[in-house]
Amino acid sequence: MSRHIAVTGSASGIGQALAEQLIGAGDTVIGIDLKDADVCADLGTPTGRAQAVEAVLERCGGVLDGLVACAGINTPSPALVSVNFFGVTALAEGLRPALAAAAAPRAAVVGSISGTQPVDDEVVAACLAGDEAAALARAEVVMGEGPQKLYPSSKAALAQWVRRDCVTPQWAGAGIPLNVVAPGVVRTPMSAALFADERMKQVMDRAVPMPLNGYAGPEVIAEALSWLIGPSNTHMTGQVLYVDGGAEVSLRGPAVF
Repeated sequence: MSRHIAVTGSASGIGQALAEQLIGAGDTVIGIDLKDADVCADLGTPTGRAQAVEAVLERCGGVLDGLVACAGINTPSPALVSVNFFGVTALAEGLRPALAAAAAPRAAVVGSISGTQPVDDEVVAACLAGDEAAALARAEVVMGEGPQKLYPSSKAALAQWVRRDCVTPQWAGAGIPLNVVAPGVVRTPMSAALFADERMKQVMDRAVPMPLNGYAGPEVIAEALSWLIGPSNTHMTGQVLYVDGGAEVSLRGPAVF
């Protein structure tokens, strides 16, 4: 039977690859993106998130079998926390009742290997407290000090939110597995500029070593997400699944698991 799966970031990259895989398997995908999607909304704003939730609920009739949050940005800006953290968590919470109404609901989000890098603790704490105003205010400060911690902070906060909330009555108690896929370097439109700049590519190679098969295509990450939201996943929740060619273990070593 066809499932209704909401996929953010469906117009390009990992989200597009996942949408294509799900449609090929017979599922009905409700794509969400800024443009070229079933639901066009800006998940970086509270209004856009509310509009997206309302539109998805209308399309799925209040019963949603799966949610995968792929949308994200990597441009140095305070908007990183609005899109990468609040745009995911607010949408997930808004659609959670529709997931709970399904027979076998599943949810997954896209994190990043960058979540293992140094972060700004105040940004992470504000995100986890649900205080977007405080997170944005601190992000402005971090931009002045050096923006390199903002992207890792947004992704680390997202992984911690998943691990904190996945076992609550609202998620696990409602039978909804909630997991993270954390990619290494993926060849998508968002990373194209890095590949085009040889100096940046060398920096990227050092920061994210991928000894197993090198860079991944978006379809590789989509396959992992597809399994996490599939019927076979009955007991995996709260896990950060690194699909990164060995980058995480190369950087953190075998003692972290």
